[in-house]
Amino acid sequence: MKLIDFYNQAVRFGRAADPRKNKRKIISFSDSAILFGKPAVEVNKIMVGIDIEVAELMLAERIREKEGLDLVIAHHPEGRAYAGLHEVMRLQVDLLRQAGLAYKTAAKLLEERMQEVERRILPQNHTRPVDAARLLNMPFMNMHTPADNHVHRYLGGLFKRKATTPRFVGDIVEILKTIPEYRIADKFNTGPRLILGNSKRPAGKILIEMTGGTEGPKDVFGRLYKAGVRTLVSMHLSEEHLKKVKEANLNVVIAGHISSDTLGLNLLLDNVERAAKQKFQVISCSGFNRIRRG
Repeated sequence: MKLIDFYNQAVRFGRAADPRKNKRKIISFSDSAILFGKPAVEVNKIMVGIDIEVAELMLAERIREKEGLDLVIAHHPEGRAYAGLHEVMRLQVDLLRQAGLAYKTAAKLLEERMQEVERRILPQNHTRPVDAARLLNMPFMNMHTPADNHVHRYLGGLFKRKATTPRFVGDIVEILKTIPEYRIADKFNTGPRLILGNSKRPAGKILIEMTGGTEGPKDVFGRLYKAGVRTLVSMHLSEEHLKKVKEANLNVVIAGHISSDTLGLNLLLDNVERAAKQKFQVISCSGFNRIRRG
């Protein structure tokens, strides 16, 4: 499969996993890109990691010298994809509407948060790993929201199945621990855990926070409680957000950041492999473990 085809398939499957109800809205994947490399390069052997920086690219170059390598794939964005991270946050407006918030309220809160994220990212050195890839002539791309959409859809579907619908907050943790990516994380003491609330509380209405760039607005949690939400299932939660969640009296289950990213990447790679009708040779690094399904 050519690099450009690989990227286009990732985008296609990312859109198919769109968690929003209005599928006619086009997602902007400004946080995912071919960061360096000729579009026509043939891809068979790939190195995949959650974070790819200069050190991982130097490791990739060593592997290429010894046994060959066609492409390095990061999950988290770098370069222009990192600079465009705030743009994908717009899809959170629809997710908040699905949770019960008014459109104007959700849009206003997200706009403020997007500007905050843009200001935080703007002065950073976006191109350092991309420059390293260019100097090494190493094809380099990242897949962020397309993968996050997959984990969001997967967990949403899991919680809706009759056999795996959580009744209590503690059930959510146990259900997550049946998933291979979270079981592996649990061995390293980074598995799913309840950080707010009581495991014996009813789970109630669950909001899954797994896609949309990064954490949303801090002032939304009280409104979510009024809309009927009782439990958040998130990749991670900052201390500022945690303080606001406490005030809203919500339960919070942290599924795990790197493990959730790994799950999303695995689901996306499964789809790309099926479309390509081939299994790529995968070298896992930087927190990623390749687990195939089906």
